[in-house]
Order: sequence, then structure tokens, then C-alpha cells
Amino acid sequence: MGLHISNAPFIYNKDTTRSLMLDVILALLPTTLAGIFFFGLGALLHVLVGTASAMLAEYAYQKLTHKPVRIRDCSAALTGMLLALNMPVSAPLWVTLIGSAVAIVLVKELFGGIGDNFMNPALTARAILMASWPVAMTAYTQPVFSLGLQADAVSSATVLHGLSATPLQMFLGFIPGTIGEVSKAAILIGFLYLLLKGVITWHIPVIYVGSYALLALALGNNVLNGVLSGGMLFGAVFMATDYVTNPMTRRGQVIFAVGCGVFTCLIRNFSSYPEGVTFAILLMNIATPLIDKYVKGARVYGKGKK
Repeated sequence: MGLHISNAPFIYNKDTTRSLMLDVILALLPTTLAGIFFFGLGALLHVLVGTASAMLAEYAYQKLTHKPVRIRDCSAALTGMLLALNMPVSAPLWVTLIGSAVAIVLVKELFGGIGDNFMNPALTARAILMASWPVAMTAYTQPVFSLGLQADAVSSATVLHGLSATPLQMFLGFIPGTIGEVSKAAILIGFLYLLLKGVITWHIPVIYVGSYALLALALGNNVLNGVLSGGMLFGAVFMATDYVTNPMTRRGQVIFAVGCGVFTCLIRNFSSYPEGVTFAILLMNIATPLIDKYVKGARVYGKGKK
């Protein structure tokens, strides 16, 4: 019988990795169902393929490397689901399959498995897919129910590309976009669930969106359109709040969230890429170790005052 060694203090908590992952999966169900409603069964196929391929990739890698198989903790399922929800429904299913495998093997497992990856696996995989198949990753489909929105059936046009849409259309989800990002109402339902369950706090999502809004206002942007279009709310609620890739202290998380908002606004305004959420969060993921190093938290347990 072996001993498991960890650092003191030892605090019991009923939460497990599996329970936390399942809570996030449950919080994603409203936006998943909204995506299926707006884009049809193709959206469901992407979610199923993304989730299954992520779980299979983790199982195969851990078996081949003789590591404990951990697919029951649901972290791989969540990664595959997040990747699928970041896909346009018109993208080939094999792209989603490859993306999930890349997220698990390249970004998660090769860095040591859950808890050791320094960037969000699903977002990193999405960035790789965008660089590899940019046409497939930007072929956004008009929702089945358009609520009066006039757009081509399959086009790169979104609100961020200049497509005209009302705030109500953007809030409910009657706009082109990725499967999981279009319905802000569904995202906010998931956000409320995570807050009530205590899985996340309000700090990163609210400060992220607030810092973006302040800078966008200073630059003369349409703030409401900027918040309700693209993947900002989805990224702020489900991607930026990832336990592993954001800072450990509250002050560090505030800096992290402000950085996400600022980079998102700068990328949208001063680059040729109209969306900035993916790269903004990944840049701040990279900065997280530095933030943790220089932003001190509470006094170390057992250490007296100077």
C-alpha cells in the first residue's frame, strides 16, 4: 500500500474533479441545446464527435503510456464539449475530431495531464484549427430561425464582420456564429448555475467584460454590439474561468481578467482578425505564472508576520 504525499494544510472538501466537471457540463447544456435549436442536428453531431474523440484520445494515450486511465473524471469530456461548441456547424466533423485529439494529447497529456497544462486545451486546439483550416473555421451558418435576420446561408459574415443585427437577435442567438457562442441568454443561464453551485465566482467574467467595455467605449466602439457578438460571453464564463490556467489569488485573477478584456479589445480594433477572445485568453494563460509569481496572496500557512 503506497502513500499519497501532498503539502499541508490538509482541508477536506466534498468537491471532486468529477463533480466540478459535471457541474460545468450541466452549465453548458442550455447553450448546447440553444445551438442545436438554431443550427439543427449538425450541432449535436459536433458535440457528440468532439466529446467522444476527446475521451477516446485520453483513454488511448493513458493506456499507451501506462498511466492510470482517468476518463471517468469527465475532464476530457468537458474539453471535447467545449471544443465542439467553439466550432461553426458547417465545419467538417473530422476537423472537430482532430481538434479534440489535439486538445487532449498535445495540450493536456504531454504537459502532464489534468492540472499541469498551462493553456486552456480547448482554446489552444481551436487556435491551431483556425491556423490550419481558416476557411472551414470561419464559414458561419445562418440560424434555422433567423428572426428577420438577412444573411447568406453559409458565409463568413457575423456581427463582428459587419452584419447588421438587433440587440435582441444577438442576445437570444438569432445570428451566425459558433455553436455555443450565439445565445447569450443560454450562456447567462449557465453562468447563474455555476455561481449558485459555487463552481466559479463572478470576478473573472464580470471584470473581463467590464474592462473590455471601458476600453471599447474609450475607442468609440459600439459596446453593446461588442459584448453581445462573437465569443466574449462564452469565453468569459466557460474558458477564462478554467481553474488550471488562471491565477491562484483574487488579485491575480483581477489582473488576468483585465488583461483578457484589454487584449480582446485591442485585437478587435487593431488587427485584421475581427474576433479576439481566443488569443486574448491564451495570452493571459501564458502570463498566469508571472502573475502568480509577482502577485502575493495571503500569508503562507504556518509562517509568522515579519
